[in-house]
Amino acid sequence: MKKIYKHLLFFAALLPALALHAQTKLTQYVDPFIGTGGHGHTFPGATVPFGMVQLSPDNPKKGTSAWDWTSGYHYSDHNITGFSHMHLSGTGIGDWYDISVMPQTRLTRDTSDYGLVSFDHKNEKASPGYYQVKLDNGIQVSLTASERCGLHHYSFPAKTNPVIKIDLGYHINWDKPTEAFVRQLNDSTLIGYRYSTGWAKTQRVYFALRTSVAFKKLVLQADGLPAAIEVKGSSVLAQLVFATQKDIRMKVALSTVNTDKALLALAEIKGWNFEKAKQQAEAKWEKELSKVQILSNDLKLKRVFYTALYHTCIAPTLYSDADGTYQNAKGEIHQMPAGQQRYTVYSLWDTFRALNPLFTITQKERYAGMLNTMLAFYKENGLLPVWDLSSDETNTMTGYHAVPVLADAILKDIRGIDPQLAYQAMKKSAMQNIRGSNFYRTYGYLPQDKYGSSVTITLEYAYDDWCIAQVAKKLGFPKDYELFMKRSAYWKPLFDTKTGFARAKNSDGSWVIPFDPYYSEHDPDKAMFTEGNAWQHTFFVPQDVKGLAVMYGSTENFVKKLDSLFSVSSKMTGSNQSPDVSGMIGQYAHGNEPSHHIAYMYNEAGQPWKTQQRVRMIVDSMYHDAPDGYAGNEDCGQMSAWAVWSMAGLYPMNPASGVYEFGSPSADEVRIRIPSGKFVIRALNNSKKNIYIQQVKLNGKAYKAHSITHQELMKGGLLEFTMGPQPKLK
Repeated sequence: MKKIYKHLLFFAALLPALALHAQTKLTQYVDPFIGTGGHGHTFPGATVPFGMVQLSPDNPKKGTSAWDWTSGYHYSDHNITGFSHMHLSGTGIGDWYDISVMPQTRLTRDTSDYGLVSFDHKNEKASPGYYQVKLDNGIQVSLTASERCGLHHYSFPAKTNPVIKIDLGYHINWDKPTEAFVRQLNDSTLIGYRYSTGWAKTQRVYFALRTSVAFKKLVLQADGLPAAIEVKGSSVLAQLVFATQKDIRMKVALSTVNTDKALLALAEIKGWNFEKAKQQAEAKWEKELSKVQILSNDLKLKRVFYTALYHTCIAPTLYSDADGTYQNAKGEIHQMPAGQQRYTVYSLWDTFRALNPLFTITQKERYAGMLNTMLAFYKENGLLPVWDLSSDETNTMTGYHAVPVLADAILKDIRGIDPQLAYQAMKKSAMQNIRGSNFYRTYGYLPQDKYGSSVTITLEYAYDDWCIAQVAKKLGFPKDYELFMKRSAYWKPLFDTKTGFARAKNSDGSWVIPFDPYYSEHDPDKAMFTEGNAWQHTFFVPQDVKGLAVMYGSTENFVKKLDSLFSVSSKMTGSNQSPDVSGMIGQYAHGNEPSHHIAYMYNEAGQPWKTQQRVRMIVDSMYHDAPDGYAGNEDCGQMSAWAVWSMAGLYPMNPASGVYEFGSPSADEVRIRIPSGKFVIRALNNSKKNIYIQQVKLNGKAYKAHSITHQELMKGGLLEFTMGPQPKLK
């Protein structure tokens, strides 16, 4: 009896600790400042998962351009010019910054007054769905958001006359306003729009603004000229002048359709309770983060992991109103199928590699809408998107990588899309006569004297064609399967067995000379490789790793080449090197996407222990819980998706294969929520030294493969790795 009593006392003492653990919020591990320094190009402001509103501070003066400020904010800066409502996360090109507002203690009267206000990072904080800063002029700014509405709370110093400036002429980087409009509806409400051009040539954002207290005066001007209750021009400035209220709250809602829809979107945030709105935003993030949970005693690992998972849920962003209605770049009004939303910001050259395969697991409710957005783009424009921004085609980067995204979804039987329509669209991309694809079909590779970046484009088109072939096979088109499988080998004519690299050829079949595998040229028309060199791009044959090994003469020679990638000098040559090539380990460049699959190729070469060693080294050296915590541009979730997959111990080396290669799990346990329950990955004896897999079990039974399929994962169960300090060579 005494033993039972002691056990009861022990469990009673343990219960509070267990309850505390159960109540721990995952959002506490997210640091939105990770990626805002270095070349990460993320923003720290308030947003909800995939929200249209990204309410965040902007540092630069109006009209300036700076690469590390593409998100509008860089941690090295100590000034703020305003808080705008639309931002890109992790991109290499800057655009948007729509509807910039700034609380002030005075009116802006001089157009050359940029309104810069200094601040100190010690007076700044951010968490999922929330941003706060106390400016050096004494104004405290707190921001939160819903999907289409931003909520501001400004606390002004005593004995000041508060002013809120709305600067529709604010622009930096590629963004430039073309027309703006503001109209006063009453003493607390404005409506308007901002049309602009930039990376996306046609952008239209409509807004409605409402304050919690009436403003006593509205000061309007357009292109430097004053106006009364409404104004239109290329550069519009509106200033709300208040009495001596200390606290003012303000909502700004957005729409791509019209101001009436923006007014409706104000209701997304009920009332003026800032704390309640903040909690609602946080709850949305908590739900998102709970889809993939890790167990670890390493606090840094948790911060890196959950911040990465957070960054996988920023883009693509909502583009439609709550009812699915949107206006595309052509000015046409459309509506998505019932219950689905239109999205934008499709950085497909980056995200097809790891982010989109992750979505097939984590975004069951949204993914059909994301896929159907690409099909809507096809129906409206005749081709699938390459890089969709504001529903406009920017044609940025190489390949037609909507294809592997759709192929992956079809091959995994993702519901809610039309496979026949998707297949038709995929073939249309492959048969287009732009972006060098006509020369690619004619010559069986893309000649450099016909089109720039020829090697990268050939390798990527060949992979995309392999994806089409797999869908053709599934849907019952054997002739198409044969055609596209043949095209999937078009990378082979560009492989030089003498140098061991893919390299450029001219249309007469001659090699382009001179050849230097370390040479990098950023200009895509002059370059042979996009944002990289022969070292980084030669290995992009994820559809046929064994075929690539054959080109080296043996698997042993192929492995030696892989080893060399990580051990040769990190120096590149060329006078116009791409700044995107960063995060170097030898010539492996983790700061840019072409390298992301390479460490996992050892698995296919029969040496999985080298995958394990390389992956753990990359995780530990390229991801940190600091503003410069990413090795390069975060790229709309791809850099983070690599971390989420790799820390869990898996990776889609071939993104459309439905196969997830084993790496080296960083976390002791990973719990992935799936419709049937959960899939658990457990790493026994895991540590900084024990990075090598000694034994694998699936649901308690010995498992010999070095990968697991999507279908196996989605059944649920337990994948168990036993880890050790030495490679297991057999």
